[in-house]
Amino acid sequence: MSRLLQKVPLASVFQSFTGTHGRSGSRVFEMVRNNVIVGLSSSRKSISGFRTFCTGKDLSIKKCVSCDSKDMRPMTEQAANELITKVDGWNLVREDDALRLKRSWKVKTFTKGLEMFKLIADLAEAEGHHPDLHLVGWNNVTVEIWTHAVGGLTENDFILAAKINGISMQNLLRRKATN
Repeated sequence: MSRLLQKVPLASVFQSFTGTHGRSGSRVFEMVRNNVIVGLSSSRKSISGFRTFCTGKDLSIKKCVSCDSKDMRPMTEQAANELITKVDGWNLVREDDALRLKRSWKVKTFTKGLEMFKLIADLAEAEGHHPDLHLVGWNNVTVEIWTHAVGGLTENDFILAAKINGISMQNLLRRKATN
């Protein structure tokens, strides 16, 4: 169901996403459809009272937002339990009294594990959100995601998990992946 939003000059929208040097870490997607703004992802201020949101249910199309906001807080366990259903194969774990996302795989070889790290690292750099990567033994890969800046989980963690799920890694994995 779409809502009518206050009309905002297009130039105002773009100015809100660019800094003093014309650069931005933000991504705009599906911005205008039938003259209605339907999706934004930004670490910047709101636009005419309009805050970051996404109308889609697919977390993999969202963009991680900056973690340096003083307003950002870890999500509740209830909220995490609702979002975990959107990231197949990931588990909620509690370590040091903080919730984290965790997933493990068995790779074919040690070097395949390193290739997997490279794929995940490239994605993490693009998102500006970095997981903890573990290669234990010669073929056990574990990824832990949590927002270090808030000491728990945020939506960014679920976005990154969904995007990691989207990486084609079948050629790196043993026949049966472990969760």
